[in-house]
Amino acid sequence: MDDITVVEALTAFAPWMEPTAAELDAIDAEMPLISAESDLLDAQIATLDRTPSELDERRIRRARRRVLTARRELANLAAAVVPEVGA
Repeated sequence: MDDITVVEALTAFAPWMEPTAAELDAIDAEMPLISAESDLLDAQIATLDRTPSELDERRIRRARRRVLTARRELANLAAAVVPEVGA
């Protein structure tokens, strides 16, 4: 049986183990989507305990459009980076 020791558990998340440049680049590429999803979540949370007003509904619609736009741009970026099969 493979038991994980305390030392192994602590060193698995050691402070000197930082993200690689590629991981940071991936986070930077996804940041517009992360921000848009956060804005959508904020808009939805604001209406949890009350009936959404017209302004709330517009805010949620705009936030949803920003999420969709960010997802589309991220997908297009990913498609541009990945070469076609058989090329």
